[in-house]
Amino acid sequence: MLVPDTIDSNSNSSLLLSLPDDVFAMVSRFLLPRDVCSLSLCCRSLYALAACEKVWLTQCDMVGIVPHKDLVHWRNGVSSYKALCRFLLKVKPLIGIWVHQNPELGNLVYVMPGFVSVVGCRIIPQELGPMGIHDGPILWAPVFEVLGDFHGSPNFFLHGNEKGLDYICYGSFQSTNNSCNVLLLEVEPRQQGITNRENSRLQGVVGNNNKAMFPFSRLCLSDRKKLLEFTTSRVRQEVPPMAMGPLFPGLRDDYANFQKELVLLKRRRGLLSQMYRLGCSEVDNIENSEEAVGPVQLEQDDRRKSLECSRALTILLDGVGSDKQYSKRKNGVNFWGSLKHMLGGSSSNNGRHENKHMPLQDPAEDQVYAGIWGGTFGWPPGKPSEDKPGKALFFLLLSYEESHGQQHLIATKILEGTHYVLHPNGSAMFIVNINEPSSEPFPWNTDADSYPVNIKHSFTGEGIANGYGFRYPGSKPGSLFEFEDGILAFIWKDSRAVLTLQRLNLQELLRKGERVPCLPPITNFSCLTKSYSNVFTGFPDAYTSSFSLR
Repeated sequence: MLVPDTIDSNSNSSLLLSLPDDVFAMVSRFLLPRDVCSLSLCCRSLYALAACEKVWLTQCDMVGIVPHKDLVHWRNGVSSYKALCRFLLKVKPLIGIWVHQNPELGNLVYVMPGFVSVVGCRIIPQELGPMGIHDGPILWAPVFEVLGDFHGSPNFFLHGNEKGLDYICYGSFQSTNNSCNVLLLEVEPRQQGITNRENSRLQGVVGNNNKAMFPFSRLCLSDRKKLLEFTTSRVRQEVPPMAMGPLFPGLRDDYANFQKELVLLKRRRGLLSQMYRLGCSEVDNIENSEEAVGPVQLEQDDRRKSLECSRALTILLDGVGSDKQYSKRKNGVNFWGSLKHMLGGSSSNNGRHENKHMPLQDPAEDQVYAGIWGGTFGWPPGKPSEDKPGKALFFLLLSYEESHGQQHLIATKILEGTHYVLHPNGSAMFIVNINEPSSEPFPWNTDADSYPVNIKHSFTGEGIANGYGFRYPGSKPGSLFEFEDGILAFIWKDSRAVLTLQRLNLQELLRKGERVPCLPPITNFSCLTKSYSNVFTGFPDAYTSSFSLR
């Protein structure tokens, strides 16, 4: 089909061509990216209009992942705002909170923007620091990164640490749709770039050369683990010193320091992008990374085999559209389940799957308490006292559920900062009836600063208690109190134990947090075996030292 050079001046479309770029960019806020692309197919004039940088800057802003003021910095790392928008749309389903059943203490990863990238950060189970929740640094470790290349395509890196050395494993990222809620790490067989010896070893895991290969999701758990460990050992590269910089910028409190971090982030991203293309860590001239690698050079480089092999590691963002589809996927490597819909199933010793539902809806106007909260046991809330310096830090997801015409607030535990688990992961720490006010008085009259407490609301409910074994906790009556300053406190009526909570901004906490070494690659992505202790402090030694300081 021939594309006309111009359109009829009498047509309605001519109005678009007469609009200034700034005005059309404002109009494009009401369009989806695919609408802008469809508009560009009408004629050459509209193609030029739809290709305007201001239009695609508006589209990037509408995605909502990165603040408008940061998009200008991100633009320097890609060919155009259109390429940047392509990358943002691909990684948008990753942004947010992801959890897994194992270990029972909690396995919480928060995916946030980096620099032309998104970074998966694990919140380490920890005790409350001496400066409190909001002022003290929170401990975290990197799990994975997805970097956007010059053309907006996603490059996947899995982080790991073994014997005190930091590694990254190359892979690819695939997303099926925007409603995905299961994150899978799989091995995709690739014949090209794999030697005969390596291929025979792979076949020893997944089958004979004369037989058809099974899909990765149909392999048994032990074979999946072996194949993943083998693949990561072949595609991993030690992180060079120049790539040891920050993964995302800190807070903007100090402008000069923020600019220095941007320089380090740009340099690190350029190096990682070049490593991804070459498949090796010995890279020179990162300042000219976009021009340093040509097709001829890649063909002549023997290390291209490593690049091809690296694509065998695939991170797949999948959904649960139908029961049939989900029944296939839940027996695969359901390493992470997004809190957007569910907590992924974990394999027990008898091979059965235990699924726990942990919803995370977009809060409605009347769901004022929905979201992530953090806190400790004891009163007053906030900083630890001298007599109790080591308070375990709890992370709870507060969500709403309608039952028999009554609205209930459910506080689900997703992370517990103890050395040995006290409450099952995914269990409800308390459930209160929002429609039923409590008549119980609050036991204390003053807060940590000796100011009188002002109760805004109180509700009747039940809190977790020892029941028939660890897996089946019981409940006892209690009340939830909301104070004027926004702090929540649930009090068990009989024991007068109190759990105080504060609303958290995880992205802000991580930006001023303290990074610690991560686990080996596969374990770092997900702990496959059930554990009741803090596996994240077992190794390396840096974890234990950081934890003991708390």
